Amino acid sequence: MTKKGLVLSGFILLKFLLQYRLISPEYELQRDEYLHLDLGHHLAWGYLSVPPFSSWVSKIIYLLGNSVFWIKFFPCLFGALTILIVWKAIEELKGSLFALILGATCVLFSALLRLNTLYQPNSFDVLSWTLVYFLVIKYFNSKNMKWLFIAAMAFALGFLNKYNIVFLLLGLLPAILISEQRSVFAQKKFYIALALGLILITPNLLWQYHNDFPVIRHLKELESTQLINVDRLGFLKSQVYFFIGSLLVIFASLYSLLLYKPFKKYRFFFWSFFFTLLVFLYFKAKDYYAIGMYPIYLSFGSVFLGNILKDGWKKYLQPIAIALPVLVFIPIFQIAFPNKSPAYILENSATYKALGLLRWEDGKDHLLPQDYADMLGWKEMARKVDSIYRKIPKPNNTLIICDNYGQAGAINYYSEEGLKADSFSADYINWFNLKKPYGNLIRIRNYEVEDKEMEKTSPYFESSELADSITNTYAREYKTRIYVFLRAKVDVNKRIKEEIKEVKNYD
Repeated sequence: MTKKGLVLSGFILLKFLLQYRLISPEYELQRDEYLHLDLGHHLAWGYLSVPPFSSWVSKIIYLLGNSVFWIKFFPCLFGALTILIVWKAIEELKGSLFALILGATCVLFSALLRLNTLYQPNSFDVLSWTLVYFLVIKYFNSKNMKWLFIAAMAFALGFLNKYNIVFLLLGLLPAILISEQRSVFAQKKFYIALALGLILITPNLLWQYHNDFPVIRHLKELESTQLINVDRLGFLKSQVYFFIGSLLVIFASLYSLLLYKPFKKYRFFFWSFFFTLLVFLYFKAKDYYAIGMYPIYLSFGSVFLGNILKDGWKKYLQPIAIALPVLVFIPIFQIAFPNKSPAYILENSATYKALGLLRWEDGKDHLLPQDYADMLGWKEMARKVDSIYRKIPKPNNTLIICDNYGQAGAINYYSEEGLKADSFSADYINWFNLKKPYGNLIRIRNYEVEDKEMEKTSPYFESSELADSITNTYAREYKTRIYVFLRAKVDVNKRIKEEIKEVKNYD
């Protein structure tokens, strides 16, 4: 193996070692992870919540044993591949070994360490952005149209993972149009490549069409519940934090793309950076949606710094440039990852609050960061539902209905009884198994919901009881109630079908 190969292998190994050390054992899986895992049991070309790629990965995870190790492996793998693509981009730009090490260091010690802790579409989204940008570089270096065809396929895969990658095109295409590279738009094969990308995403578009475009309803819901709390100035501030240890490299990248002669043919990347940010700002997108922009710019900045710091006394600045992302990461390690217990966070809440880490999507500050609170209380919930289920007299045809997808997914993942919970939330509304008649009901209700479950449901059953609740004070599901209703007086299946229809019509 070459020296470069050994160094790259070292970065990849370090990436995996770090990722598995960044989550304290007090925490469980996060709310969204349970939903994404359950997608693997219901393969389709689309879902109410995400495109189909996550379901394919979840199916692989099930085949590998469905352990937490494999659940955390794939986001880590996508992060490691992002480092690899940046490495290859630096090589394509004729960067030195110093540039390779600098670029890999900047990607490794960045917000990707946080992003790659969770099994969500975001990790592959960043990889997709980086790969598409890299393939564009390959094309303009070689003028070989095969790279545009591969870029179209990479974009399509990214689209089938997360629609967020559309922002890449909205920023990149107009930037190319105003650059000297606009001649690509006059080439017939360019449009064939676009057509290829469209063909590859067509199954998902058809699924959206046949299901009345749930992505539009999902966006409207996001706009009314979450994006309304997005502050555009806050969005820009967050961009600084994502790669705070690499700001020198990013600024060097933008400078070089605008003024460095060897990078003249890539100048459109300079305009693409700002066009893409403007599109994000216009749509009031969440701050982390933009993370995928940055890795490729670390490639340009690393190569530029490698070229200007290679002679005379300047070469002594190389270790400082490499050390900077690492040194900045050290204090971040103490607060930006779920590697501290909830008790520790409460004791140091002033620090977390000052950095905005306690602010949730509702725009308010809470005891723990939202992702951390979403990683607690799930095992307790599943254990208590199992205990209640065991006490129900046989035959035990019991329907379990939850208020949200996190509750349903957590019960499905942790239940030792092999229970399968349903919900009227997210994709679970399409997964009810009503092929057998149900006589009993276990109902999981959020604490925030007005407590009228007994009044509403008990008349339809012979026996009703508030059986238990979640007692983990740090969990977002704290005080969530577990009701049990036995021996139905009505046709439960019929009423569930009516409620499903009502919810869908309301949406």
